[in-house]
Amino acid sequence: MDDHRATRIEARPAPALRRYVSSYVGFDLRGFPAGVHCGPPGRVLTAVISLSGPLEVATGVDDGSPVTRFDSVAGGLMCRSVAIHHDGHQQGVQLSLTPLGARAVYGLPAAALAHRLVPLDELLGALGVELVDRLRTATGWAARFAALDELLLRAVGRGAGGDPAPRVRPEVAEAWRRLVAARGRVQVGAVAAELGWSRRHLTERFRGEVGLSPKTFARVLRFERAHELATAHAPLPWADVATLSGYADQAHLIRDWGEFTGRSPTAWRRGEVLLGTA
Repeated sequence: MDDHRATRIEARPAPALRRYVSSYVGFDLRGFPAGVHCGPPGRVLTAVISLSGPLEVATGVDDGSPVTRFDSVAGGLMCRSVAIHHDGHQQGVQLSLTPLGARAVYGLPAAALAHRLVPLDELLGALGVELVDRLRTATGWAARFAALDELLLRAVGRGAGGDPAPRVRPEVAEAWRRLVAARGRVQVGAVAAELGWSRRHLTERFRGEVGLSPKTFARVLRFERAHELATAHAPLPWADVATLSGYADQAHLIRDWGEFTGRSPTAWRRGEVLLGTA
């Protein structure tokens, strides 16, 4: 029997954070061959704090993108997978922020981080350094998640005047909610009309806040659903994944999968280490 283990531990943030932070995930990868994990695009902005060695990350998979080392890293919304290189052992914590959460936690719009990876302490300053230290010295996942709650509440609380919501146009926030609720299976023009805006105006405002156009974000949401189905414990045939994710056919799924991961669905499934839940 292979002596390897992949563990995933998920927790919800404190209630006061849930508007901004959708989840915490602890992960522990041990005893696997060295490889590259595809961090897929999705609806959230991701930050990762390593509890082992530095993270070696590139903004593309198998495309020659330069690899950068981070102790902790934050990224915006992406249109392609981030490549996370590992030596078969990796332990860390991942937090997922909503686009509104970027303003609350980092003090800037999600669009400022689109398609980028930056050191977490570049955004949080001394608080980011403290966060890494606290997570690395904590004993057990519960203590780490509690430290995340404490420090992220401090990050939100230090914002000028408190609530960042008024700085986001309500129409943009509502468009984001509708796209997410429909998992991308909605016409952008229809959403714009319901909000009383032209499609062009919605596209400009949405991209300026979120970092992607509504149409591209809808494609990412459909891919995200397909990725969820493909990583299930009993994965479905690809044709069924395509249908349930809102693709016209399997060919459209294969096209998007290649664009967003840099690999065909079959090659991705063969090479990816899928994390189980503890």
